Amino acid sequence: MTHTKNSRPSARQLAYLKALAQRTGQTFAYPRTGQQASAEIARLKATRPSSQTERMIETKQTRAAVQQIGDDAAIRPHEIEGHGSSATWKERA
Repeated sequence: MTHTKNSRPSARQLAYLKALAQRTGQTFAYPRTGQQASAEIARLKATRPSSQTERMIETKQTRAAVQQIGDDAAIRPHEIEGHGSSATWKERA
């Protein structure tokens, strides 16, 4: 398929990107153009698929890391001021 510089990625390209990312255990930058989608597809096609065992190990490691961080990563009410979209971080004294 030929893409102009500014054409949007097709639904077919996006579906294929998602399937390739799942198969390889990788993420991809969401393409704004069909040309970017083609580049991401080529990159992911050149990547070795991850095995189910590799994905399982990575998932366990990620969950363990998140649990270890625990409440340290939480935003506490005393750290912000304002509400909704106008909320900001309080400056440290």
